[in-house]
Amino acid sequence: MFGLTKLASRALAMLAVSGLMANAGAAEPTVPYVPTPQEVVERMLEMAKVSEQDYLIDLGSGDGRIVVTAAKKFKARGFGVDLNPVRIKESVDNAAAAGVSDRVAFHQRNLFETDLNDATVITMYLLPRVNLELRPKLLDLKPGTRIVSHDFDMGDWSADESVTMNVKEKYGVSGGDSSVYFWIVPAKAAGSWQWQLTVGGKPQTYELVLDQKYQAISGTVRVGGRSVRLQDAKLRGDQISFSFTTEINGAPLTQGFSGRVAGNAIEGTANLAGPRTQARVEWTATRGAKSSAAGAVRLATAR
Repeated sequence: MFGLTKLASRALAMLAVSGLMANAGAAEPTVPYVPTPQEVVERMLEMAKVSEQDYLIDLGSGDGRIVVTAAKKFKARGFGVDLNPVRIKESVDNAAAAGVSDRVAFHQRNLFETDLNDATVITMYLLPRVNLELRPKLLDLKPGTRIVSHDFDMGDWSADESVTMNVKEKYGVSGGDSSVYFWIVPAKAAGSWQWQLTVGGKPQTYELVLDQKYQAISGTVRVGGRSVRLQDAKLRGDQISFSFTTEINGAPLTQGFSGRVAGNAIEGTANLAGPRTQARVEWTATRGAKSSAAGAVRLATAR
């Protein structure tokens, strides 16, 4: 159970952003605006490893401090959206004062109707309910897109990283804890994959079946007439890796695969290690159309 101070802090945060849900089509929210403390802003941007190559979109941008800080400190580009025209004007003025008007913009817009496809980083300070409603849209973004949320998570989509920090400036002078959650949008990797490798002079056919829930993957691979479970299976954005040990040509062989998921293909390298084989080779796996559709359904169900 939260202590009284934390309960009060969370309640204030919910009230501050509830205008987004209370009347999503309204021109102006009817509740007070609670800004993200600057200390938290900088931690969010650091967790996302924002750089000058990034395009950042802030959902519910308030006075624009996240977008402005990203542009001024990290040379990023981007924009913020907010329903309140007063906040939009304040953001434009803050960007001008910081000398970053050429790299940022602000729009009075419903965040649910905002095109997010150009973003490499998305930041937000919203209600849990809003986060959950946005989640399907976020999961459909380009794999590797980074998402950072202040105080509120994404339900059963566990964060890749999280931190809790005590912030003196939170809610004015009262202070309190801030949680920061960070995710990387995972590729859709579920399904059946096939490839071939020549091992010990003999061609081997591999059949991999992957299960996926958000960034968590598991599965089995069949090769040489045997099926084994994957070990150390990981998916981070579009980067995938896994390993397994099986007997091929009468000898145990440990095989480690890593690569990049791009649609219905994975390309990368494989390390083969055994008493008769030591090799590092390139590999390419392909996924059938039916398998790809099934994988999309699995991920949609996980939402």
